[in-house]
Amino acid sequence: MTARIERLVTAGQFTLDGGTWDVENNVWIVGDDHEVIVIDAAHDADAIAAAVGDRRLTAIVCTHAHNDHIDAAPALADATGAVIWLHPDDLPLWKRTHPDRDPDAHLLDGQVIEGAGVDLTVLHTPGHAPGAVCLYDPGLGVVFTGDTLFQGGPGATGRSYSHFPTIIDSIRDRLLTLPPETKVLTGHGDSTTVGAEAPHLQEWIARGR
Repeated sequence: MTARIERLVTAGQFTLDGGTWDVENNVWIVGDDHEVIVIDAAHDADAIAAAVGDRRLTAIVCTHAHNDHIDAAPALADATGAVIWLHPDDLPLWKRTHPDRDPDAHLLDGQVIEGAGVDLTVLHTPGHAPGAVCLYDPGLGVVFTGDTLFQGGPGATGRSYSHFPTIIDSIRDRLLTLPPETKVLTGHGDSTTVGAEAPHLQEWIARGR
């Protein structure tokens, strides 16, 4: 059975460096009629659980540990028994939101998360956050980029734990090398493709953000 991709948009707040912003996040649910994986459990565990329905949730994969991408992860994991995955370089950020609960497993570059009819290859893409990852499934022709790459450019790098030259390296070396028809499914907003974004790399470097 071919896996399908569902998008759920949840709303909440992003908080870092003393500021708070209202945000809407994409929660990606990937799988089939029996089993799914959630990418970024944002804001509303009940809404995500309702979207999962009676399917088995095997994994909650965090693209990075900014609070708006992980705030609902422990509650969703407790309700479903799913394993929370996070790259260890983002543990300091994770601890700001969940000081008393660790992720269950550590993501490693090149690792493949299998299940629910998908094979998600972990691409470590630091810059927006030290432990930011993207998840590439060549069979589905998609890459889930979290806040690393959006329609129109890189994710923000103006706050703590972020670094613009690093995110440029990550995008150039890990994402723009993927097939141009690869769909880019982002952490916020509309999707795009690798081919649509690749010609603009020099513009992003020139504008410096």
